[in-house]
Amino acid sequence: MTELTILDQKQEKVEFPKWAFESHRALTDKEIQILEKNRNLSQYADWSNVLVSKEDDCFCPELIQDSRFEGFVVLGKIKKARIKFHDLSLDVGIFSSLIRNSVIGDFCSIVNVKYLENYHLGNNIILFNVQEMSCTNHSRFGNGIIFEDEGDSYRTWIGIANENDGRAVLPFEGMIPADAYIWSQNRDDTELQHRFIELTDYGVNKKKNTYGIVEDSVVIKNSSIIKDAKICTNSYIKGAFKIKNVTILSSEKEETQIGEGVELVNGIVGYGSRIFYQAIAVRFVIGRNCQLKYGARLLNSVLGDNSTVSCCELLNNLIFPFHEQHHNSSFLISTIVMGQSNIAANATIGSNHNSRSPDGEIIAGRGFWPGLCTNFKHNSKFASFVLASKGNYNYELNVNYPFCLISPGEKMGDPIHVLPAWWFMYDMFAIVRNKYKFVGRDKRALKVQNIEMSPFAPDTMQEVLSALDRIIILTANNLESIDAECASCADTPEKSYQAAKDYLHQHPLAKFTLTDMKCQKKFGATIYKPVQAYKAYRKILKYFATQCLFDYCVKNGLQRLNSETVKNICSFELYKEWKNAGGQVIPEAKLNNLYSLIKEKKINCWDEVHAFYNKCWDEYLNDKARYAIYILEWLYSRDFKDFTSDIFEDIIQDVTVVTTEMYDSSVSCREKDYTDFFRCMTYKDKNEMNAVLGSLKDNSFLKQLNEDSRDFANSFKTLFADL
Repeated sequence: MTELTILDQKQEKVEFPKWAFESHRALTDKEIQILEKNRNLSQYADWSNVLVSKEDDCFCPELIQDSRFEGFVVLGKIKKARIKFHDLSLDVGIFSSLIRNSVIGDFCSIVNVKYLENYHLGNNIILFNVQEMSCTNHSRFGNGIIFEDEGDSYRTWIGIANENDGRAVLPFEGMIPADAYIWSQNRDDTELQHRFIELTDYGVNKKKNTYGIVEDSVVIKNSSIIKDAKICTNSYIKGAFKIKNVTILSSEKEETQIGEGVELVNGIVGYGSRIFYQAIAVRFVIGRNCQLKYGARLLNSVLGDNSTVSCCELLNNLIFPFHEQHHNSSFLISTIVMGQSNIAANATIGSNHNSRSPDGEIIAGRGFWPGLCTNFKHNSKFASFVLASKGNYNYELNVNYPFCLISPGEKMGDPIHVLPAWWFMYDMFAIVRNKYKFVGRDKRALKVQNIEMSPFAPDTMQEVLSALDRIIILTANNLESIDAECASCADTPEKSYQAAKDYLHQHPLAKFTLTDMKCQKKFGATIYKPVQAYKAYRKILKYFATQCLFDYCVKNGLQRLNSETVKNICSFELYKEWKNAGGQVIPEAKLNNLYSLIKEKKINCWDEVHAFYNKCWDEYLNDKARYAIYILEWLYSRDFKDFTSDIFEDIIQDVTVVTTEMYDSSVSCREKDYTDFFRCMTYKDKNEMNAVLGSLKDNSFLKQLNEDSRDFANSFKTLFADL
C-alpha cells in the first residue's frame, strides 16, 4: 500500500557524507540564480542541500537544466565537454532528472533519469533515459549477507544441485565454482557448513548504511529499473528491464555488458560477461566471460567461467566452466555438471522426479555431451566424457565408463548400450581438439578459477582405472561362457580375476559382450567391445603417465628420467583419489585438509580458500608425476624400480601408437567432411567447398596438433633411456 506523509514546512538540516566538505563547497548566489533560471528546483529554498566541486572553474551551472534536487546532492566537475560512447554523444551535465541523496563524480552526463536516489557515481559516467535508479540503506548487492539485528531468514540462498535447497549456498562477490562445489558437499558436517557462512560474513560491514555504487566509465541507457545495484567500471547496460539486488563485476580488460529486456534479480554477474535479449537470471552467480542470451532462464544456479547459455531453462544447477547450452527447449534441472559440456536441443535433463519429493539430483563428469532429444531421469550419474545418443532413457543411470557412448535399448525395459572408450576408438579428433578448443575460448584476463582443460587428467584417469577393474570383474563373472578352459583353473575369486585379466591381454580380437546391472536401474546395460575398450584404456593410461613424467622433466630442466629423479618423484605423497572441484582437479585428501583448516579457524575468509586452491595448483604437476608412477605400477603389477627394458619399450610403443593415432585419426575424421559424397554435394566443386569450409591443409587445429605430436614423439622416446 502507498504511504502518505505530510511534509512540515520547516526544513531539516542537511546531513552530507562526512568527507563531502573536503573537496566540495556550497553554491554561490549567482550559481543559484542560473540554476533557477534553467528551471531547476531544490527541496531547500536556499539550495543548501547541494555541494559542488571546490576546484576553480570546474562547475558550470548552465549545464544543469530542468532537474530537481532533494536530500543531499554532491556534484563533481561539470564543465563544457562532451562524453561519447559508441554512437551516443552527450553533453556533460544534468538534464531533466531528479536526484536525491546522491554523489555524482566528475564529467558525468545524466539525461532523463526520472528518479536517482542514494547512489554514488564515479567519473565519466553516462546515464541516459533511466526510469528508476535507487538503493535502500540495507542493500546486499546480491551477496548472501545479513545486517545488524537481522536473522538468517534475511539471507538470500542459491538452491544449487537440488530443488529442495538441501545443497543451497550463499552467493558472494568473488564466488567461483570451486567454492560452490565444496560448500554443496559434506552437508552432514554441520560445523563445516556453519564455517562456510562465517567465511562469507568475514569483513562485512553490518551497519545499515549502504548506497548504490556506479564506478567510473559506466554507461546505462534506455533502462527501466535499477535497484540496489553495484555496477563496476566499464560496464555497459542498454535497454535492461530490471536489475535488482545485483553486483555487476567489470573492468577495463573484462568489460561486462547487459542488454535489451534483461531481468537480473539477486545475484552476481562475473567480469567480462554478456547478457542480452530478454534473458532472465534470479538467485545466481555467473562466472567470468559468460554469455546468457535469447530468452534463457537461469534460476537458483551457479554458472562457471567461459560458458554460453541461450534459448533454454536452467534451474537449481551447479555448472563448472566451459558449458555450452544454446538450443531451444533444452532443460537442465537439479544437476552438478562438471564442465566442458554441451547440451543439445530438446535435451531434458532431470525431466521428472522419481521420489515423492522434488529432491532428485544428476551428476555429470567433465565433457558430458547428451545428443538431440535425450531425456534423463533423477537420480543419475555419469563418468567424464560420456556421449549420449538420441533417445529416452526411462530409468536412472549410473554410467561409470569414461569416454563412452551410451544409447537406449530398442524398447522400454531393454538394457542400455554402452561402448566404453568410444572416443578413443572412433572420434579421436573430438577428444583431442577439446584441450585446444577450450584454451582458445578462455578469454579471462584474470584466472581466479583454475581449470584443467585436458581430457587426460587425474580425475579422468582414476575413472579409467575403475572402468578397467569393472571390465575385468565382469569378464571374470562370465569367464565360463567366454572360455570354459580358462575358467576351469579359476577356483577362487582372486584366480578368477587374474584369469580374466590374462584373457583380456591374450585375446585382443575376442568378440563378446558383458552385462553390467549397475549401469541402469532394473535392466542394466550391455557392454560392447570390452576387449577393445580394455586395450584402449590401458594405452591411454600409459600416454597420460608418460606425458606427466615428460612434463615434470621439462619443468625441472631435465632431458630424461634417471633413478634420482624417480626417487624424488616417489618421495611426493601419493594421491589416488581426485576431485573435480569447480574445474580444478584436486586430490581428495587435500580437500579434506582444507575442510579441517576451515573448521580449525586457520582459514577464515574465501580469499584464503582461494590461496589454498592456488597452492594445490602449484603442486599439481608434482602430484600428477607421482600418480603417473602409481599408474604404471598398477598396469604392470610391479614396483617401478623393477621395470625392465622390455616394459619401457612396451610403454614407448603404446604411447607412440596413441600419439600417432591422435593425429592420424584427427586428420581422418576431418577428412571425411571433405570427401564424403553427401557432405560435398551442396557445393558446385572443390574450390567452392574450400571457400566455404576452409581447406583441410589450412586447419589451424590440425597444424598445431601435428607440431605438438611430432615434438612429443621426438622427445619422449628417450624419457626412460637412463633407467
